[in-house]
Amino acid sequence: MKRNMSVAGTFYPRRAAEIKRYFEHFSKIYDENFTLPDVKSRAVIVPHAGYIYSGYTANIAYRVLQKSGVKKFVVIGPSHKVAFNGISLCEFSSYDTPFGKINAIADLAPKLRDKFSISCIKDAHAEHSTEVQFPFLKHYIEDVSILELVYSYANAHYVSEIIDFILEHNDAGVIISTDLSHFYNLNEAHRLDNICLISIEKLDVGMLHSGCEACGNIGVEAMLHSAKKLSLKAHILDYRTSADASNDTSRVVGYTSAYFS
Repeated sequence: MKRNMSVAGTFYPRRAAEIKRYFEHFSKIYDENFTLPDVKSRAVIVPHAGYIYSGYTANIAYRVLQKSGVKKFVVIGPSHKVAFNGISLCEFSSYDTPFGKINAIADLAPKLRDKFSISCIKDAHAEHSTEVQFPFLKHYIEDVSILELVYSYANAHYVSEIIDFILEHNDAGVIISTDLSHFYNLNEAHRLDNICLISIEKLDVGMLHSGCEACGNIGVEAMLHSAKKLSLKAHILDYRTSADASNDTSRVVGYTSAYFS
């Protein structure tokens, strides 16, 4: 069973050549102003809006992952269209992208299903929060294989146990997908998003619940729990809002990327 593209042509271009131009443009802008961290990280937080808005921010994180040498990644994101209890993992053999298919991590999927009693909610996997990550992975990680986990009403500690199990495998990594505040004016968005950024940097779950309005808050909280247990440090790579692309400061969405090491 193949996981077909559901948001190609809306959140990202259908043509591989056009996506590649995006990635090259994002990297050129970054390299003219910054130096990519020389680290090996197997865990990142990335945004999931249309590439024109959050692609630059996500692109930095994937260039960091490229240095890790890891080729297996589990992409974890919130469900935006289908409400259900828990987390979903379906038996896809591959995931389609404009760059070609990505194979599933065949040996990890049954272990996750059995250990954590994860079922498949197939309709939940027509999900942009996870899908927009696939072209980045296919482009930047040679011979990459992945699994897609989509959650709705899930307990962050439960998701954290799944992250812990994944990271116990030295050849696997995790990608936590989230956007930040939605549709506030720019000043208010900065105030709310700053709570998220400080919470991530300090691994402070209590602060995360004191005003951070990330749509993937469960995944972020789970990652912070896991980072504390595994003695990882968080590092913010980029923060911006949709206003950087649209110039509309009246109703903005916030985006960040971060890595854990």
